[in-house]
Amino acid sequence: MDEERIDDLEYKGLKIIQNKNGFCFGIDSVLLSDFAKEIPKDSLVIDLGTGTGILGILLCAKTNLKKIIGVEIQKEVYEMAKKSIKLNKLEEKFELINSNITELEGKIEYDSFDAVVTNPPYKKIDTGLKNENKNKLISRHEITANLEDFISISSKLLKDKKVLYMVHRPERLVEIICLLKKYKLEPKVLRFVQPNKNKEPNLILIKAIKNAKTFLKVEKTLYVYKENGEYTDEILKIYGKEQ
Repeated sequence: MDEERIDDLEYKGLKIIQNKNGFCFGIDSVLLSDFAKEIPKDSLVIDLGTGTGILGILLCAKTNLKKIIGVEIQKEVYEMAKKSIKLNKLEEKFELINSNITELEGKIEYDSFDAVVTNPPYKKIDTGLKNENKNKLISRHEITANLEDFISISSKLLKDKKVLYMVHRPERLVEIICLLKKYKLEPKVLRFVQPNKNKEPNLILIKAIKNAKTFLKVEKTLYVYKENGEYTDEILKIYGKEQ
């Protein structure tokens, strides 16, 4: 398609196919891939709302996972992700399912995953400016599935004592924690992300464990930019560009 382009991820030679008029991945997916890089060797992982496949592609490079399954509802985005998987020769490790996350029963075995990763839509259906592009709309707003859907299915998919990694917005943190507790996913680690030291957090990274005991650690804030507008050393390291 004329609208598609191949972008160099500048990490271990990886590339991704994106639609210049559609929803393109942002720093949130990159930060989540780094947050979840502790996933143990030979893990079976599922990415809920995989989009163009950015998270799965990066995790294949950053971990020794056995297999990752990406679930994507949008057919054209799913097809684009399939091409990216083939482009990076990851067919043996990265599998895709074209489905709504609310319709996985019978398609995927419950209580079988070592980790769930997800970068769900951040905005409730009745909030925020609605983008006219359908793909962007579905990626940013809870149109096909809401936050509770993502958390409840995560609990069903995970084995006991296994891990959910999520990136979301700080303004919905109370709701997120309430829903995690409701579905027996105990919040264990929170990390706020700020554009710089003078701005409020605009992302939060969350780690939760199924049926774990209560104990929450808040890690030091991750700053994206220095005062001079350049990436911080930690962000450069995450992008594999240590100086």
